[in-house]
Amino acid sequence: MQFPESWLRAFCNPPLSSEALADTLTMGGFEVEERRPAAPPFTKIVVGEIKEAVQHPNADRLRVCQVDAGQGGLLNIVCGAPNARVGIKVPCALVGAELPPGEDGKPFKIKLGKLRGVESQGMLCSARELGLSDDHGGLLELTGDAPVGADVRDLLQLDDVLITIKLTPNLAHGLSVYGIARELSALTGAPLQTPVIEPVQPQLDDKLPVRVEAVDLCGRFSGRIVRGVNTRAATPAWMVDRLARCGQRSVSPLVDISNYVMFEYGSPSHIFDLDKIHGGLTVRWGRAGEQLKLLNGNTVTVDEQVGVIADEREVESLAGIMGGDATAVSDDTSSIYIEAAFWWPAAIQGRSRRFNFSTDAGHRFERGVDPSRTVAMIERITRLVQEICGGQAGPIDDQVLKLPEAAPVTLRVARAERVIGMPITQAQCADVLRKLHLDFTEGEGTLTVTPPPHRFDIAIEEDLIEEVARLIGYNNLPSTPPLAPIRARVLSESQRSRVAVRHRLADLGYQETINFSFVEAAWERDLAGNANPVQLLNPIASQMSVMRSSLMGSLLAVLKFNLDRKAPRVRVFEVGRVFVRDDAVMTSDSSVKGVRQPVHVAGLAWGDDEAARWDGKPQRVDFYDAKGDVEALLAPRAVRFEKAEHPALHPGRCARVLVDGQPVGFIGELHPRWRQQWDLPFAPMLFELSLDAVTARAMPALRPVPRHQSVERDIAVVVAESVSHDALLDAVRAADTGGLLRDAALFDIYRPAPEANVAAAGALAAGEKSMAVRLAFLGEATLTDEQVDAAVAAIVAKAQQQVGARLRG
Repeated sequence: MQFPESWLRAFCNPPLSSEALADTLTMGGFEVEERRPAAPPFTKIVVGEIKEAVQHPNADRLRVCQVDAGQGGLLNIVCGAPNARVGIKVPCALVGAELPPGEDGKPFKIKLGKLRGVESQGMLCSARELGLSDDHGGLLELTGDAPVGADVRDLLQLDDVLITIKLTPNLAHGLSVYGIARELSALTGAPLQTPVIEPVQPQLDDKLPVRVEAVDLCGRFSGRIVRGVNTRAATPAWMVDRLARCGQRSVSPLVDISNYVMFEYGSPSHIFDLDKIHGGLTVRWGRAGEQLKLLNGNTVTVDEQVGVIADEREVESLAGIMGGDATAVSDDTSSIYIEAAFWWPAAIQGRSRRFNFSTDAGHRFERGVDPSRTVAMIERITRLVQEICGGQAGPIDDQVLKLPEAAPVTLRVARAERVIGMPITQAQCADVLRKLHLDFTEGEGTLTVTPPPHRFDIAIEEDLIEEVARLIGYNNLPSTPPLAPIRARVLSESQRSRVAVRHRLADLGYQETINFSFVEAAWERDLAGNANPVQLLNPIASQMSVMRSSLMGSLLAVLKFNLDRKAPRVRVFEVGRVFVRDDAVMTSDSSVKGVRQPVHVAGLAWGDDEAARWDGKPQRVDFYDAKGDVEALLAPRAVRFEKAEHPALHPGRCARVLVDGQPVGFIGELHPRWRQQWDLPFAPMLFELSLDAVTARAMPALRPVPRHQSVERDIAVVVAESVSHDALLDAVRAADTGGLLRDAALFDIYRPAPEANVAAAGALAAGEKSMAVRLAFLGEATLTDEQVDAAVAAIVAKAQQQVGARLRG
């Protein structure tokens, strides 16, 4: 929020410099993000009155003006501004004056000179030439009561400072100049000037019928009719100036008054053209399909989740956000309806973002606006309207339906002392609460506070402790080292750290990427087969509306981003949390009911298996490259792969990863359907594993070094084509060899050509294949042929029993 320091000091003026004031606000929790002068530096610019303006004898677009600048005589000044005329008062730069720097960064100095043969003894200035605005359509016209010869900087208070405060969402009571002044008074002890808002006596009996149907939308609705207003009146210069220094341009007197009171007291309001309202007003929730053209020119479609103000024919306003174009005030408006209401924050939050815009009113209402001041704000607006535009006011119609109930909050002095970390007395706490104008009752070591209507942020004891800490001063809190012993948490030897996992993947050639946990709903449906993902109530973007249950979509987005930038080879991984619905999960310090949040590690490989080399043509990465990376990542634990299906992966090139017989993830090639949808030249390889399985590692066990050589035997068995490598090796390892079998490895697969006869194929029938396995035997002593032959026979028998294998002849 931006505002001028002079306006703040009109409410509270502590004996502090501008810099010290900003530091005080920052240390009080209201961070001053920026301080800058209201106008750039310039000198010798005074108020001048044009006494005579005649056509330049040698130029059609120039005028020769006689200007009274309070110098004892008239100055002859040549001016080209279209609005240079007799009687107006404008800024006049005297000879020797320095104007703000131009585009070259150097100050512009005024010298005595001639323009087209006519001497010019100064310069008449526009707002742009003084650096006050971008308006250069003519001279800056000053008010008629501006004293001739007065310094323009003093007259327009151009030595003022513009303060920009960065407020956290809980500080809604600071979204006004008066609200900041109230906090400044509490922080410094300087008196707070609270202007008395005198009620306007009604001259009319008119009331607009208003019906509030949605109490959960609007808790209080106040309004008043004013007739006979002159909307063509000019907004006073002091109001235009203050609004400009708040970053708000002047629109029209009625709009300016509404905006001014909002910046002044933090209470938004809206002014309707009364003659454009059909019948009365109804405050309700929207209905599906209803449309409204807003003041910003946009037409929006509302539904049952958006609050509206409607008349008998149509919707006229988005409740608490923006008014409609149909009832907007104009130069022809003569009767108005002033509305100020309390809208429940929950009913306003997130609504404007649905329509891709935000407003100052919505920003305040969604954080909480004081519901006790709606009538006072209407009185303030009415008085300003009558002072500027005239008119006669009717009585205020104030409907109080349901207001926030302020639950008392108890502050325990002993707890505040523990939390803040310094000795605090009950008297100090009571003094802080008095400075903040909080009503409280004292008990034995306690203070019970009833939060005022403007403090939506006081709900628990910690909120009061924060108030005590910031008014004591964060810079006054002691720096106390921790007393508890600090011990590093040492991981068990059976577990490695996430850092080690990241380093291992980096060693394998992968680069880490970090992505949002919010993803597109289509990713969850297509890539994870998740029809019921965890939905976000208030997504930051439409394409980030659900929580991911798989990391694959994020990695594919990274791949697409790199391919669009002509990356020839991509290896990326991510270690991140996923979110899966699970009714067995209960709420705790680290969990939310119904949502399991495991951490996964996923990788993607695309392109060549290694960078191009001079001595050969590289091969495109395939399933076995990714399989080798997974085995290396999980090493030294034994990994098995079994055929499986996954929504994101190719049906024939996908495997489930098992460790100790337990599934820990998937690996495979991207499904052709998704490769085509993502417009990839060829499919990447993906894997996704449970991080717990990756970080776990088996403890090393001592084994004596064999004292005898192993004995190797090769066998070739004929099996059906459907028998897999794993099925055969499982049968081999299941045989009773008396503990002699140490290793078994497949080294050859033979399938006869389709045209080969049975004899040439070695007795292999159609639908059969030959698998050759190398067996390694080792015993406590040197093995004999009889022992090895018996072990081989047991293996062949077991293979025949389990997979129907027979020795190849």
